[in-house]
Amino acid sequence: MQTVRAYAALTGGAPLGPWQVTRRDPGPHDVAVDIAYSGICHSDIHQVNEEWGTASFPMVPGHEIVGTVTAIGDQVTRHLLGDLVGVGCFVDSCRECEACLAGSENYCLTGKIAFTYNSKELTSGDPTFGGYSQSIVVSENYLLKVPGNIDAAGAAPLLCAGITLWSPLRHWQAGVGSRVAVMGLGGLGHMGVKLAKALGAEVTVLSHSAAKETNAYELGADHFVNTSDPTSLRSIRSSFDLVLNTVSADLDLTPYLNTLTLNGSLVLLGLPSKPIEFRAFTLLGLRRSVSASSIGGIQETQEMLDFCGQNNITSDVEVIAADYINEAYRRVLASDVRYRFVIDTSTI
Repeated sequence: MQTVRAYAALTGGAPLGPWQVTRRDPGPHDVAVDIAYSGICHSDIHQVNEEWGTASFPMVPGHEIVGTVTAIGDQVTRHLLGDLVGVGCFVDSCRECEACLAGSENYCLTGKIAFTYNSKELTSGDPTFGGYSQSIVVSENYLLKVPGNIDAAGAAPLLCAGITLWSPLRHWQAGVGSRVAVMGLGGLGHMGVKLAKALGAEVTVLSHSAAKETNAYELGADHFVNTSDPTSLRSIRSSFDLVLNTVSADLDLTPYLNTLTLNGSLVLLGLPSKPIEFRAFTLLGLRRSVSASSIGGIQETQEMLDFCGQNNITSDVEVIAADYINEAYRRVLASDVRYRFVIDTSTI
């Protein structure tokens, strides 16, 4: 057992501050990781504030983790000392259901998933603590290899924001000849633009903020539509094969569904607080569909990381010291970051 420094919220809604967490000794198939960077995801804020239901405290958030292997169990075969690795949103699953066996552990049919924090270890029942800390111990089966040619800080958000966009792009087969729209240009949306463009799709950004037009083109978008103009969506009716909605605000989806072409799909990635509304007739005429997608499995996440390494893709980040976490939370809520905060954990 090892006690390491961390940042934690001690109660729901409390500011984060210095704390200590105990990490288990690596078992036969475990890997110990010295954390270098941990991204700040909006879901960290939701859970600290118990906006998704009752949470477990003290809470050490963080599921966008990049670090170096410092110890391995005697039966580990997938990782070596010194490897650059990543930890994403979950650290275990049932390993036996159809979804887990197919590499879609994020959709474990038994619901036995150990999330990286605010959850419980499946074997011991001990609480899980996330990446706002100096180190972590994870089963080798739930650890990712991070390409050494990309910036480690910029790679951290790939473990959540990156895979959240990659999974639907792959599932709906976006690529050369397809037309993809990304709703919102934040931490999720900017990854959607980069990944869709690298896959060869024609990419349009839909944003209510005219100020983001220049940013959209800098990221590689082919087109930009200012949705604050009520006529703008009418001008792009039946234009897209795939619309990725990264916006968590409460929206009437009907105008956006009308931008889909025959057999087009709108995929929900943001999490609005209220029930989603749209007119069913909007779907009928062109056999449109509405779906949703949640992160990705281990195999799919590794595929995404390898693709990012081959195409030199990372998240655009602002690296901060640990004592800036609470201010970073405030700025995330104010949409004042381009596009993701990442904690330098050497400052903890």
